[in-house]
Order: sequence, then C-alpha cells, then structure tokens
Amino acid sequence: MKRVVGIGGIFIKSRNPEALKAWYRKHLGMEIQDWGGVKFEWNTDESSRTDGATIWSVFDDSSSNFAPSRAPFMVNYIVEDLHGILNALRTEGCDVDSKTEESEFGKFGWVMDPDGNRVELWEPPSDPMK
Repeated sequence: MKRVVGIGGIFIKSRNPEALKAWYRKHLGMEIQDWGGVKFEWNTDESSRTDGATIWSVFDDSSSNFAPSRAPFMVNYIVEDLHGILNALRTEGCDVDSKTEESEFGKFGWVMDPDGNRVELWEPPSDPMK
C-alpha cells in the first residue's frame, strides 16, 4: 500500500495573522484569499486540466485545530487510502486520533509524530476539480 503521495497543505499559526498574510502578499506575491490562504493548483501532464492543489493558510495562534500539538504549524499529506493507512499506523503503535472527518473536500485523519507534531492525512475526493 502506498503511504504519502504528496503535500496537500501547509498551515501556520501566527500571533498576528493579518500582518503575516500581508508580509507574504507583499514580499512573496502570494494572492491570499478572503478565507485566509492560497490554493496552488497543479497538474501532472501538459493539459490545462487541474489535477489537484496544495493549500497554504494562516491560523490565529489561539486556534485549536493543531491540538494536541503545540507546534505552530501542521502539514497535510495526501494519501490514497486514508482508512487503510490509519489502520496500519495503529498496528505499528502510532498515536492515531480516533476522530476522522469526511466531507465534499475528502477524508481527513490525524496522527502525532514522535516530536509531538500533529500530522494531517488527507484522501482527496475521487473527482476534486469538477
């Protein structure tokens, strides 16, 4: 079974999210949207069809989305079989969150790495760019 096949997103906490977003906008030219981040679209062939995207987003440092991790970031990794990987991680003795989420955006699950960082695993919907 394949494990991680890509990076789906990078999420950063900030004491001053608006100033941080302004810095990235001004100095790195990132077109940050009203929802707080940027969607970098990518494709795997020469067609103009979008095959997927990587999200970059800023959260207020009071956000509990990264809990129980105390790190100011969280990386979202793309997987092809979320439940299969979560089961394998449990069997391997990893600290897997019992909660998962499923929505029109795909399936999400979480595991803690040995340094206490929350790692998000994401199985995209079967046709994410309709």
